[in-house]
Amino acid sequence: MNWIPLNDPTQLEEIKTRSAGRPQVIFKHSTSCSISKMVLNRLERNEAPASLDFYFLDLLKYRPVSNQVAETFRITHQSPQVLLIRDGKCVYDESHTGISMDEILEVAS
Repeated sequence: MNWIPLNDPTQLEEIKTRSAGRPQVIFKHSTSCSISKMVLNRLERNEAPASLDFYFLDLLKYRPVSNQVAETFRITHQSPQVLLIRDGKCVYDESHTGISMDEILEVAS
């Protein structure tokens, strides 16, 4: 998995812009949460498809960015959480053990 670090709120505009051409995925991860670690391991066991960009947000280190993600995409903050952004909007979000690569791929296609 080739994660793109998400650590600056200005990246959200880039994500919205890029989502017009291809879906963008944001994974919000808590380094202190065992469920989040399990989900991260599950995602990383899969090969990331070339048709999607995957962003990694460390919630503890970049909490203001996480808050901006929630505001920008009008979602309720959860951890762990995955968002799929298409045409500038969050078209899918899932949290905790509901996160799976198969479902991300299904929604993205």
